[in-house]
Amino acid sequence: MPVSPIAPVPPLPQPLPLPLPQDPAILPDPLKPINPIPINIRSVRCGCYLLQYKPIGSALVAYDGTLRVQCHSNGRTASGDLYQRSTIFLPPFPPKFPPKPPVIVLGPAPNPAAGIPILPRAKYRYYLAITQILEHFTLANSFTLGFQRWRFNAATAGSPASWTNEGNFTAVMAWIPAPAGYPSTGNYLEGDVKDAANTVVGRLKMGWISSYLRKATVEIDRVPQAEAPLNNGSTVNWKAIGDGIGWEITVDQSNADVAEPSGESWSNAECHATMLARRAAISLDSEWRYHVLCVRRLDATERGIMYDNGATDSNNVPREGCAISSHWMIPNVASWGLVKGMRFGAATAPYFRTAVHETGHAMGLYHNTVDNGYLNTTDVIAASATAANPFPNNIQWSYAPDDQKRLRHMPDIYVRPGGTPFGTSYGTTPISPDDGVFDAQGVVLSVKPLIDAVPLGAPVRVAVSLEASDEGPVQVPPSLSLGSGFVRGVVIDPSGTARSFSPLVLCTDHESLQTLEKNQSVTDSLTLLRGGQGALFPSAGVYTIQVEAHWEAAGAEISAVGEASVIVTSPVDDSHATAALKILSTPDTLLTVVLGGDHLTDGIEAIQQALSNPVLRPHYAYIEAKRLATRFGKRKPDQKAAAALLDDAAVLSDSERKKASQFSAAPKGS
Repeated sequence: MPVSPIAPVPPLPQPLPLPLPQDPAILPDPLKPINPIPINIRSVRCGCYLLQYKPIGSALVAYDGTLRVQCHSNGRTASGDLYQRSTIFLPPFPPKFPPKPPVIVLGPAPNPAAGIPILPRAKYRYYLAITQILEHFTLANSFTLGFQRWRFNAATAGSPASWTNEGNFTAVMAWIPAPAGYPSTGNYLEGDVKDAANTVVGRLKMGWISSYLRKATVEIDRVPQAEAPLNNGSTVNWKAIGDGIGWEITVDQSNADVAEPSGESWSNAECHATMLARRAAISLDSEWRYHVLCVRRLDATERGIMYDNGATDSNNVPREGCAISSHWMIPNVASWGLVKGMRFGAATAPYFRTAVHETGHAMGLYHNTVDNGYLNTTDVIAASATAANPFPNNIQWSYAPDDQKRLRHMPDIYVRPGGTPFGTSYGTTPISPDDGVFDAQGVVLSVKPLIDAVPLGAPVRVAVSLEASDEGPVQVPPSLSLGSGFVRGVVIDPSGTARSFSPLVLCTDHESLQTLEKNQSVTDSLTLLRGGQGALFPSAGVYTIQVEAHWEAAGAEISAVGEASVIVTSPVDDSHATAALKILSTPDTLLTVVLGGDHLTDGIEAIQQALSNPVLRPHYAYIEAKRLATRFGKRKPDQKAAAALLDDAAVLSDSERKKASQFSAAPKGS
């Protein structure tokens, strides 16, 4: 599976010692008084700096962003991001005749007095991997800043998002008095940027603006019967969560009167529709805002779910929303310790931990079992408790060390809501070598299409299997469905263009690794239609499907890859071509396939047109049957209508067949 380049190992700068005189001949005579010489000791202050970069030779190009400087016992770790500044078109004044073209000027830079800037996602351009910085202190008035400049290549209809390393740069940054608006006049620096050939290529400015590295808002909406997850019942609240990673986190208890559309349990579609209707009308280009919906129960899972993690729906915004369940009953067994038999919302500590866990996924983090921190799952933490340290006392109220580093120094576009979809590999992100991906040992991933040739406009169903080899027991994901969060991939069309796919709905707080013995396997099915770059199979031809299973083990990202080919056949007539075009050109088709519901009218209309076509109908029969068999709001499930769709011609994967048995006899179709 093609991956983007990974940043080479950047050696951290060594501490700079104070220059001390060594020759006794130049030491001062202790008997003679001397005039004191003022010594100005300088260091790089911890926190967030406003960056401004102006390349040479481009009058209308400038970049703004942030530099994050983390202080620790070994010195400094730093990273940065740059966004291209907008331009403004000014009409001539006074108006002239004949009309003259408008004057184009650079827009204003962010106001340093406003604190950490939030800049438009579409303007994101560069990640700065800092390779050299003043680690401790200096007597000089400057220091050398070294960095690699990684250009972000946004996802397009032709390719997934990727990174390009544009080389190594240095800038001798000198302290000068800060311009008006900066909160600290003594923590402002400027310097010329030079490339690897020592040629000046631009001017860099950095001014300290906050002791925090990043800032975000957590919006909490809830039904009246559900508690708001605000703290762990003691000193750990959202502010403390942010303080632990250098984030300024603000809580917005937005709505406490969310109505239940069809009773106490919520479908994924109902969660999604409520998020769209009730979340605050805030642009993610002006605020990092994560949405937590608190309901009594969830249909799909016990404790929590991220139901909107891919940019494939109508508003094209990934990683906006998650939901948690307040009325799940904790099992009344010893492993659940002090909260066994309790309602989840009344068990303040694990309930709050689940909300933090879900927002961690919204920040782009995977499960992490290296310790009992936030990204481990609740059941795994409970199972690790002892009589001396029962659950929930054994919860570690922090992120794992590698996740702390990611939240401080991963590129903005990876962690901010509305950035890259969930499932973006750590190993393709330029941060540091220990975030690389390791090939799985002792397992083989196989991929096989359900049908070797499918008509244009139909979803492609594939079976995936992860089998242990002769090397013996191995830890693997318990599920290979897209909803498990362990699977992603790319589809390569006949021209070589790659389009990625990843899970849209993620059941995030109950999947633990399982052990496969020799020759044992875990199998599942995928139904592929659209991804972040649009339709995965937009025309007739031979396609290659590459599936990657990835999981965390001991803090490392493990990957197994398999592939298969499938043929997409041409339309048989005009009716088929029209229905296929409707399916392929409607973004909400995928969201309707995954979530169902009645609120995505464009997606439903596209599927209805496919059902009216005899070529495509067998491929969409189960999809519509599943939607009809699932309630939405006041509409009750119609299992009779669902069963009527599943005739002998219906095309279903093995996993779809098992689900179909819940509302009808299993069909005899392929």
